[in-house]
Amino acid sequence: MSNRLAHESSPYLLQHKDNPVDWYPWGSEALDRAKQEDRPILLSVGYAACHWCHVMERESFENPTIAELMNRWFVNIKVDREERPDIDSIYMTALQALAGHGGWPMTVFATPEGKPFFAGTYYPPEDRPGHAGFPRVLASVAEAWEHRRSDLEDQAAHLTAAVGKAVSPDLARVEPSALEKAYRIHLENLDRVHGGFGGAPKFPQPPNLEFLLRVGSREWAPEAWNALTLTLGKMADGGIYDHLGGGFARYAVDRIWLVPHFEKMLYDNANLSRLYLRAGQVADRDDFLHVAQETLDYILNDLGLPDGGFATSEDADSEGEEGKFYVFSASEFANIVGDHADLLAGYFGVTPEGNFEGNNILHRAIAVEDLATSAGLSTDAIGSVIAEAKQALLETRNQRVRPGLDDKVVVAWNGLAIRALAEAGAVLDRPDYLAAAERNARFILDQCRRADGRLYRTWRQGTPGPLAVLEDYGGYALGLLTLYQATGDTTWYQEAESLIDEMLHLFRDDAGFYATGSDAEELITRPTDVMDNPSASGNSLAAEALHISHLLSGRSDRLVAQDALFRAGAELMNRHPTAVGHLLAVQHTVEADNLEVAITGSPTKPLSDVVWKKFRPNVVLALRITSEDERVVPLLAGKGQTGEGALAYVCRQFACQAPVSDPKSLAAQLD
Repeated sequence: MSNRLAHESSPYLLQHKDNPVDWYPWGSEALDRAKQEDRPILLSVGYAACHWCHVMERESFENPTIAELMNRWFVNIKVDREERPDIDSIYMTALQALAGHGGWPMTVFATPEGKPFFAGTYYPPEDRPGHAGFPRVLASVAEAWEHRRSDLEDQAAHLTAAVGKAVSPDLARVEPSALEKAYRIHLENLDRVHGGFGGAPKFPQPPNLEFLLRVGSREWAPEAWNALTLTLGKMADGGIYDHLGGGFARYAVDRIWLVPHFEKMLYDNANLSRLYLRAGQVADRDDFLHVAQETLDYILNDLGLPDGGFATSEDADSEGEEGKFYVFSASEFANIVGDHADLLAGYFGVTPEGNFEGNNILHRAIAVEDLATSAGLSTDAIGSVIAEAKQALLETRNQRVRPGLDDKVVVAWNGLAIRALAEAGAVLDRPDYLAAAERNARFILDQCRRADGRLYRTWRQGTPGPLAVLEDYGGYALGLLTLYQATGDTTWYQEAESLIDEMLHLFRDDAGFYATGSDAEELITRPTDVMDNPSASGNSLAAEALHISHLLSGRSDRLVAQDALFRAGAELMNRHPTAVGHLLAVQHTVEADNLEVAITGSPTKPLSDVVWKKFRPNVVLALRITSEDERVVPLLAGKGQTGEGALAYVCRQFACQAPVSDPKSLAAQLD
């Protein structure tokens, strides 16, 4: 018999609907019951693509004996962290304060009022060396609640106060040396052999790579682009990258990017596709541009939904086994590729013993040029052999049972995908990418807004989810502003400006910006969203959207709000820069010599290509396609058609140079 989760729309919650646990979704029904019965709360937080969440469900939540203990002693609440990042942030802060680390599944014990007093992550179903089993943990907490309740309530009060302070950062000013200091710290943390930061497990950390991308042109950051290209190159060679279907897994369990944790997330692939695109420009690397396109094609082909939205993630598991969809035995590989099997095994690193539980995670073990030399073939010939093998392997793989798809739409991450697709469409002359971005943008506007314009955070199969948070407004507005610059369709500019106005109304107060709106339910504290985790923070996305809006509109309120976001993040930017990489990247862009480019007349493309074909983070672009556009976008005001052909105006704070009609002249003004 199904529990209360059967009525939810979240795929993660629905995965637990048939558990014998008496699960509640987060809400007044569960919280009221806890208070009425004076019972502690057991809060379990995870997400659909989380491997260890599945393990704990199979071992404990599907176990009738363990479920009976949970139901006897606790009010059990299950939360999808992707639906409710506010709840996740608050209780993850508590977990980190108690245990010194975090992760999912997150298991929190709280008072009937929701104040946490004990927390952990995954618990095994029985005692294991160094790990208490979940039944022992349940019994210990229940016994302590029965006999030492006052101690637990004191602990909860102190912890709640600490959480409130931790999620409400002190306001400060960004130190003049913050960017250079951040660069040095990033280089100190760099793995100079395999790229990336730190050891195992190793995450791509797109916000910190974005910082390196943006500061690479500065004299004080001579190694930034080398560090970036080293990391991106090693990742693209490794097993973290899907060499058949495109796209990146969430992280590698080793430091060499070989063995991934196989789940694939929309936010990672949107961010990484854009990083490969722009790094391909600054480093003149066609292979990076190829990875960018394969990753975007993965988003379109495997995460794209019929209505135009993009799904959240693909699971690590299929048929109950982690990575089963992706790996090949040596014999299976040889049978599929046929001729040149030995040659291709060398390229993909395939061996009889394998590199993952007797099977092989495909990776690029040798460069194409080196393989061609050893085989006595041309690089073109080798490239054709590899391409044919990839197609054959992909066709075989596509006949397997795919990993589970979390098909809910998260507005923030769809905004990141819009941005990546719009930039790639403009840079690579891919109208199909622009069309996909526009379709997605229209889907969000049509399906993920209330009648009064308030955004929802999620949508699934016709049902909207909770209210949007700051990350959603910032990410979606940023996507729309990028889409406007790529297409010239002022619909996207107008919608972005409306979103930003609403964002300021809902999330800002005298102390800065909150993660939740002023109309959101009251939790034990009102969280902020300053640190990247693992995608860019809501603060940083909002700051970048405000920056672009200011350059296009000239509105001073955008500058004032942007300054509040930097003040909220300043302490971390000054002291712990790797936690706020994207905010530092935006800070660098704000401090740069920012230029506004307005293009009028027709055709605009030869002139707009000058902006797009080089990475210019300090340049915004406005296109006058119709006469009405002048009245919509302030940067275009007074720049109507004055004859045949197109003109480009290069401006600083709306003070413009004489217009030019030649792309070379425009490039000279920008460079």
